[in-house]
Amino acid sequence: MNIVKQNSFMLLFILSIAVVNAQNLSKVKLITQSTIFPENTFKSCHASTLVELSNHRIMASWFAGDHEGAKDVAIWTSILENGKWSQPKSIGNGIQNDSLRFACWNPVLFKNKKGKLFLFYKVGPNPREWWGEMKVSNNDGKTWGKAKKLPNGILGPIKNKPIQLQSGKIIHPSSTESVKDDIWKIHLEISDNNASKWNKITIDNGEFGLIQPTIMKYPDGSLQMLCRSRQNVIVETWSKDEGLTWSKPSAISLPNPNSGIDAAMLKSGSQILAYNPMVSGKDWWLGRSELRLAISKDGKNWTDIYSLENHEKGEYSYPAVIQSEDGNIHISYTDNRKNIHYVSVKID
Repeated sequence: MNIVKQNSFMLLFILSIAVVNAQNLSKVKLITQSTIFPENTFKSCHASTLVELSNHRIMASWFAGDHEGAKDVAIWTSILENGKWSQPKSIGNGIQNDSLRFACWNPVLFKNKKGKLFLFYKVGPNPREWWGEMKVSNNDGKTWGKAKKLPNGILGPIKNKPIQLQSGKIIHPSSTESVKDDIWKIHLEISDNNASKWNKITIDNGEFGLIQPTIMKYPDGSLQMLCRSRQNVIVETWSKDEGLTWSKPSAISLPNPNSGIDAAMLKSGSQILAYNPMVSGKDWWLGRSELRLAISKDGKNWTDIYSLENHEKGEYSYPAVIQSEDGNIHISYTDNRKNIHYVSVKID
């Protein structure tokens, strides 16, 4: 066994002990868990997103179809109300004309401070050549406006939810995967309150290959992005000027098996992170059989507090996490590409 493998196994062993100890000490209460739709509803589904609607309802969205990248892949939604998820509804597709259709990818739901609900998603043949589109609803998703293509060079939030600043500006964490040389790079997109005017902020990715950042705003006004990387570790970068400039990216203490993450700032002032606590394997789906919640007081030092999934194999990935007005934490994630799993917890 080489040194790299020894270190990887040792890291997983230490993290396994840490999560058990943390769960024994933490005050995490499971409120509910379920799949969002009946078994065999879709051949394949992935990349969920969550948002709180009025009257304590939760909306979820995801993409689904024959398989990821297939032309029939569309954007679907469901609403949790009175403990039950509504029947999935298709609200976005990649139809260009009568003879041309592309797959849809990575929906992101976001509600601005004025109550306008946005759905951002990607359309295209693959993640290297896709473009951004959005739809808007003024009635909590009962009806949606027509799909609107985002400006050239703007993709919208690539996987995880935006945040809105006091000024009204919306900060969208984004990234690209190049056609040539398959280069991964994060960047930031800033829009006005209505997502009608956009600016793109480039970020020096340093030595890392980074995509799919999640963003949090701290009480002092600073912003932090945590990123998926190709280097088997979660990577952070900070801004102190509302996202105009960013620090050199650096690794935090948590592993990342080339898989999506998501984080949220809690009302308590702590930060919550959903992630796969493993390293990558020879195939892209390896390292996604465990999924955990971690908590931090400063965004740098993290403690595992809850195990969402723990299996020898399988894919439990691409989490989305939000905190609702009542303080409960809501998580959704891909369940073996066959369903979207939903969990709600309370942390004291």
